[in-house]
Amino acid sequence: MSMYRILLPVDDDENRARSQAEFVTGLPGTADIEVVVTHTLTGEEADAPDELQNLDRVDTVSLVRDRLEDDGVAVELAEARHPPADGILEIAAEFDVDHIAMGTHRRSPTGKALFGSVAQQVLLDADVPVTVVNAESE
Repeated sequence: MSMYRILLPVDDDENRARSQAEFVTGLPGTADIEVVVTHTLTGEEADAPDELQNLDRVDTVSLVRDRLEDDGVAVELAEARHPPADGILEIAAEFDVDHIAMGTHRRSPTGKALFGSVAQQVLLDADVPVTVVNAESE
């Protein structure tokens, strides 16, 4: 049986990252799932010295990686390029993912009509299914 590969693009919001990890660990057959965790370095992170431009240093990346690995899910890390939506779609193609799980936050009824611009662009342009995961409430 081949592995099912999911892309988790995380930003700096820990609640969204936790929700994305919970989405994956709630799927059946996690032993057959590989996850590619990606993050677009912010301007400040991208301007840091090369030795500091490490995805392991991003709290949400570490949080998701550790949570998934604790549940036996194989994890790879990949840095996305700017602009974020384009970088996410490039990573999805590069790693030949089967699914993308985007994080989002709860919105008002009016706000539900539109997602954030990154999530909306990925939803519209992805060649694979995209799940939008609501962030946990604190």
